[in-house]
Amino acid sequence: MERSKVYFTNLRTRPSVNLLKKLETLVNKAGIGRIDFEKKLVAVKIHFGEPGNLAYLRPNYAARIISLLKSKGAVPFLTDSNTLYSGRRSNAPSHLEAAFENGYNPLATGCPVIIADGIKGTEYREVEINLELCKSAKIGSAITDADVIISMNHFKGHELTGFGGALKNLGMGSASVGGKLFLHSGSSPHIYEKNCTGCRMCEKYCAHDAVKVGRDKIAHIDYEKCVGCGQCVAVCQYDSARVTWQNSSETVCKRITEYAYAVVKDKPSFHINFILDVSPNCDCWDVNDYPIVPDIGFAASFDPVALDKACADLVMKAPALPGSIICEENNNDDMRGKDKFQHAHPDTYWQSGIEHGVKTGLGSSEYELITV
Repeated sequence: MERSKVYFTNLRTRPSVNLLKKLETLVNKAGIGRIDFEKKLVAVKIHFGEPGNLAYLRPNYAARIISLLKSKGAVPFLTDSNTLYSGRRSNAPSHLEAAFENGYNPLATGCPVIIADGIKGTEYREVEINLELCKSAKIGSAITDADVIISMNHFKGHELTGFGGALKNLGMGSASVGGKLFLHSGSSPHIYEKNCTGCRMCEKYCAHDAVKVGRDKIAHIDYEKCVGCGQCVAVCQYDSARVTWQNSSETVCKRITEYAYAVVKDKPSFHINFILDVSPNCDCWDVNDYPIVPDIGFAASFDPVALDKACADLVMKAPALPGSIICEENNNDDMRGKDKFQHAHPDTYWQSGIEHGVKTGLGSSEYELITV
């Protein structure tokens, strides 16, 4: 198997070289300039962060990449698609307000912010891919209509896929609401009644009116309405709402990889992972827990599969942070060399996304890590 090149830089700085300069140097060394950007519409796919969560990427990083793209003649815009779950990013007006609140606005970043799948998540293109699990993918039209894709990815844990990186940001993050329904289908939550306090948080945040707290002060799920989005699992503070996986974590990872394939199909793409503030859960939460490892650095590649694999390996090699959830749950073990994402979410299997990326031809799991 051919080894893909993944470029990496740590977070050490000196007076003449700050982190923004290091980021620009990294992407230039990684070859972003080989893409023809002249007069091209460039979708910079990013996660704007759910307000209240402070682990999302700082807009300063996006502003530096936007400036670089403009210097090469590009017409860039920042984009994300609407969420399946109830929250402040489930429709375009609210989503834009949330993005602006978190600093992703034209004044701060130097380019427009466009919600990829429209007002209600219904504006998409069907991209034919004919892969194992997806014959076609429902991708937000602003992303499919772009000439070039650049992904900027906060590398962190995820309760459904183990971790979220380039594949997750591209695949799940670019899907329209209908696409997200497909990606989530096959997984379903259940209520572990012994832990349920009847607090109604799951009921409040369910976008599909599928969860109700009964007279017994226990939450109950109507599976005729449930779409398996996992929002009840995300907001439950008592480990009562849990996902019944039935191997669906593996399936979801594969589907996400196929959707990522659809996003970059037949067009130039480039990907940057930011391995910092590595929270155990997704930036879709309106809170972020203490990071599970120290900040590590930035990595970039034309190959999203190799990029995610390299970043997962870097996190695996790093020590767990004392006070983090995985450290506390493992008797303050250093956990150096162990799979921290699997420890954070034991029912997930992130490796399936990497393996499927190789199988589909999206990228390679073999890489050469080049330090800049």
